[in-house]
Amino acid sequence: MAQWTSAMGAAQLARLLNSQQDRPAGPGTRRPPAYRALADGIRLLVLEGRVPVAARLPAERELALALSVSRTTVAAAYEALRTEGFLESRRGAGSWTAVPAGNPLPARGLEPLPPEALGSVIDLGCAALPAPEPWLTRAVHGALEELPPYAHTHGDYPAGLPALRAMIAERYTLRGIPTMPEQIMVTTGAMGAIDAICHLFAGRGERVAVESPSYANILQLMREAGARLVPVAMADGLSGWDMDRWRQVLRDAAPRLAYVVADFHNPTGALADDDQRRRLVDAARSAGTVLVADETMTELWLDDVDMPRPVCGFDPAGSTVITVGSASKAFWAGMRIGWVRAAPDVIRSLVSARAYADLGTPVLEQLAVNWLFSTGGWEQAVDIRRAQARENRDALVAAVRRELPDWEFEVPKGGLTLWVRTGGLSGSRLAEMGERVGVRVPSGPRFGVDGAFEGYVRLPFTVGGAVAEEAAARLAAAARLVENGVTGGGGESPRTFVA
Repeated sequence: MAQWTSAMGAAQLARLLNSQQDRPAGPGTRRPPAYRALADGIRLLVLEGRVPVAARLPAERELALALSVSRTTVAAAYEALRTEGFLESRRGAGSWTAVPAGNPLPARGLEPLPPEALGSVIDLGCAALPAPEPWLTRAVHGALEELPPYAHTHGDYPAGLPALRAMIAERYTLRGIPTMPEQIMVTTGAMGAIDAICHLFAGRGERVAVESPSYANILQLMREAGARLVPVAMADGLSGWDMDRWRQVLRDAAPRLAYVVADFHNPTGALADDDQRRRLVDAARSAGTVLVADETMTELWLDDVDMPRPVCGFDPAGSTVITVGSASKAFWAGMRIGWVRAAPDVIRSLVSARAYADLGTPVLEQLAVNWLFSTGGWEQAVDIRRAQARENRDALVAAVRRELPDWEFEVPKGGLTLWVRTGGLSGSRLAEMGERVGVRVPSGPRFGVDGAFEGYVRLPFTVGGAVAEEAAARLAAAARLVENGVTGGGGESPRTFVA
């Protein structure tokens, strides 16, 4: 019986491998043999989760043709991977990817670092900050005081607590977007909201237009749902969207859904202006595309900036735009409360479908967020969050500019992430070498489709002060390993940390 659970075509694997472009070797630098470079490339794709574990690889002859190399080169690469534990084979069943015994299975998104590793590794993978105390504790105490009446009920509120739905609707109304509670559904974080939207609107095989780059976890959620992702390149720098490209994609591909982060885009930090928002809503309406606007970063402006009108402000009835918000970025990632704003009939459909998913969102957390909204605690907590992120951003920017002067980036005016061009180095190899020297960083291809952005990494504003300086120093050490041609061959564990 075959041990593989999915298959990787030769053309698709060749595209992923060809995206791994390293800086040209300098004088005296020895390049690895072709088979070794191919084995290392496949191993990196497995470690990053871009090629799943237990995926059947193409036959040697097929991959050789796709890569324009000899079959002997592919055969030697496969044999090296088998020796290192990254490939298993069986006569008649082919070869499929694996991980060596003792190695953790690679995640396909951006999972938080396990708490037990925090002492030896600086985590730049997860863009989340500690809770803004004392407001978390106060919110929980306030929620407990409000809990007794709800404890006498069944506790299932598929659309969310009525009080919180009304409060969220009021907050949109105060932003100039008249909203009724019937237009709100409370979810388990923004991920829960987008998962519900994808299942309602985009069945398997449906096209979904996404920014390129875009948020890695959402891209993977959509892949797992069977969506056909259609990437749309961002405009240069931090100037938002390229509307010519968006109009063309919406007209030619006619995607069922489009997903955008207009406010301090993850990962670039770009802020779309009013004109771009208006034009994108108009183009989506003309194409019959449902536009999902992710507002999880909206309140995280770090510098003086005139915030544009919300995307839903150009579609107040919610017939084209579905807005997703969350407490997880602006307040705390452990507060898994999100929400959807849409037309009442869309909300009713989402609520009905929810009966077959998670039934509802925890009552106590909803009460805590409602307490924050109703007492003014939210604004004070978000002020703390902005100050933390601003200080961390400035420290990280200074440290990276000092330790890695060849790396290029623009400093965003908000959000939680820095999108960095790595001076020609492979982001995948930097991520691997970073694990060795004790800094965890996600590579650019996690934020793209089919291997794009190999020359980038994302750096979040999660550390500051001396820790930011040490993180930059470790990134510089990882860069030197990549420049010197160090690889992970020979079966050595990629999670060997050096303090």
